[in-house]
Amino acid sequence: MSLIILLAIFGAVVLFLSLLDMLWTPLELISSYLMPFFLPTEVKPLSQRFGPWAVVTGSTDGIGKHYALELARRGLNIVLISRNPDKLRNVATDIEQTHRVKTKIIVADFSNGAEIYQNIEKELKDLDIGILVNNVGLNYDAPVELCDAPLSRSLDIILVNAGAVTALSRLLLPGMVARGRGALVNVSSGSELQPFPLMSVYAATKAYVRSFTHAIREEYAPKGIFVQHVAPFFVATNMNSFSERVMAGGPLIATAESYAKYAVAMIGRVHDTNGYWVHGIQAFFTNLAPVWLRTKIGHWLNQNLRDEYLRNLNKAK
Repeated sequence: MSLIILLAIFGAVVLFLSLLDMLWTPLELISSYLMPFFLPTEVKPLSQRFGPWAVVTGSTDGIGKHYALELARRGLNIVLISRNPDKLRNVATDIEQTHRVKTKIIVADFSNGAEIYQNIEKELKDLDIGILVNNVGLNYDAPVELCDAPLSRSLDIILVNAGAVTALSRLLLPGMVARGRGALVNVSSGSELQPFPLMSVYAATKAYVRSFTHAIREEYAPKGIFVQHVAPFFVATNMNSFSERVMAGGPLIATAESYAKYAVAMIGRVHDTNGYWVHGIQAFFTNLAPVWLRTKIGHWLNQNLRDEYLRNLNKAK
């Protein structure tokens, strides 16, 4: 009888901890909004809480561009880092004219690896950087099996998705620690939740981002650094241009502008977020299924997207 009671208690504890893990992010968000009513404190703007400058990588299109615009709207000066100088200048001009803040542009191709970071460090050394948004990312042109994709593309995906978040975090964390404030925002992907056939390398790099972010949060939170993990599901951006259905949007697919508006509002509030409320619901139900089933569903989804891509290619010929 005592063994049965112990097993029942153990099962109840495991169930409670599992539910707490699943509900932790929404509970954290709710508490962040309700706490001022119970323990009134001054809600500081992001620039006062973390610092006057924000660095955004991959900032000429999609989520990165709109992160930059939204942060500028909230009064931060913006450093834009991307590989296209013309697009960088256009976004910088848009930000300065619309939001009356300072900008700085840095041209960098993250697929070039370690050689680019010396120049980035030189360009950033005199700035009081409060927020780093590690957004830059690279994917295949369309879902594809590993051996059908060029090796160079797979290696570039690793360099960009895993290398940039690692190198830039390491580059800017010492200054944040010295000032006793700062925020890292590492943009991952909902594909991190399971192996993702036909996007195998991409999903693996995003699982790296999640693991890396959680680890450095444990290291640097005691030193005053807010470290956030952001995992969007489908957003209508150029990265998903292989699918007309995704680019057309829908109730489950955010625009980059609406996504960034919600995601920036989460900075300083929640440590793990999908950035957009509908994506949070998707993540909740995704996590209910076992990993093997998620993997099968992911394979089926990507196969359908690949079939759509090939049909459109054939039509264009």
